[in-house]
Amino acid sequence: MKMAKKCSVFMLCAAVSLSLAACGPKESSSAKSSSKGSELVVWEDKEKSIGIKAAVAAFEKEHDVKVKVVEKPYAKQIEDLRMDGPAGTGPDVLTMPGDQIGTAVTEGLLKELHVKKDVQSLYTDASIQSQMVDQKLYGMPKAVETTVLFYNKDLITEKELPKTLEEWYDYSKKTADGSKFGFLALFDQIYYAESVMSGYGGYIFGKAKDGSYNPSDIGINNEGAVKGAALIQKFYKDGLFPAGIIGEQGINVLESLFTEGKAAAIISGPWNVEAFSKAGINYGITKLPKLENGKNMSSFIGVKSYNVSAFSKNAELAQELAVFLANEKNSKTRYEETKEVPAVKSLANDPAIMKSEAARAVTEQSRFSEPTPNIPEMNEIWTPADSALQTVATGKADPKQALDQAAETAKGQIKAKHIGK
Repeated sequence: MKMAKKCSVFMLCAAVSLSLAACGPKESSSAKSSSKGSELVVWEDKEKSIGIKAAVAAFEKEHDVKVKVVEKPYAKQIEDLRMDGPAGTGPDVLTMPGDQIGTAVTEGLLKELHVKKDVQSLYTDASIQSQMVDQKLYGMPKAVETTVLFYNKDLITEKELPKTLEEWYDYSKKTADGSKFGFLALFDQIYYAESVMSGYGGYIFGKAKDGSYNPSDIGINNEGAVKGAALIQKFYKDGLFPAGIIGEQGINVLESLFTEGKAAAIISGPWNVEAFSKAGINYGITKLPKLENGKNMSSFIGVKSYNVSAFSKNAELAQELAVFLANEKNSKTRYEETKEVPAVKSLANDPAIMKSEAARAVTEQSRFSEPTPNIPEMNEIWTPADSALQTVATGKADPKQALDQAAETAKGQIKAKHIGK
């Protein structure tokens, strides 16, 4: 989800659940006694603390400690930690987007976690990878999300849904009249446009053999990326997307058109399930469509995690808490309270979770998706790429010209801000 910027399949038995509750570094009796009477501070996401209420109470009882939970917007917590951590007023455990991990580690804001491989293996590969920097672990995955397709069942039925993006283009050509539209997406932003560009061979960063990102290898302007951007441009050029969904207010316009019943389908994310439900829209949710080459549209996997502050005075206990909050049992409870899809593999087929259409869609779409790159150099991609895509959307530049300029700008900023730093 782009809120992370501004903002394999998920997710064995009772014995595993019990072992998860006790995973993490083993405390000796003296270590436990030394933690007695301690207080840990957890920064949780806004309106999400209900999801860990029972887990916190259990942890407090087991360790004879006090856990104070404070709600803060999760995408902004690292900003606050920069100030509050050194001042001694920050958290022991915080929650944050996976694509901020690299920057936070580079700035020395997070503690490395020492968690056994068998515990790490309980989570989806993508979610664990989002927490790794230089093959070291810095967080425990708590929830995952991807973009999905929302459609208005009063305008189009499930059986009528086009199977490919090109078919959605044809459908929109027949239905768009300037006030009502077929398919809409915020393709003037790389967060969404990458779903198309990568399907034709584009990419943000290349990868080394060990799976790490190579910031010197930028693929937002390769042949495949340009082909994808050309397809995107057709939707704007032919009047199938309104001008209002370009730019900063685009997301508000797109969501309003959907909630007003003026768009048959949009690309959004599970973060809008509650809002669309409250709006009274009779909607369905499914994975993103395929492309004409047979590949499914991809998406970025957003991962929320529990991380330990580098300024924590109780780092070992804080790690235990982070691992405990993210274990299988507590992840399922958290889902039941918040409806955020857990990152535990075994929960992918849990009936209580899979009865949710949104959870099923996120799970299926994740098969075609990758984590948002978590290295600091990603900060130099967003603005140039978005600017290029806006010129493509408005017809001020052809895709190759715009993306070549974006790549050069990004490379220059990476060289200036990161290489040799």
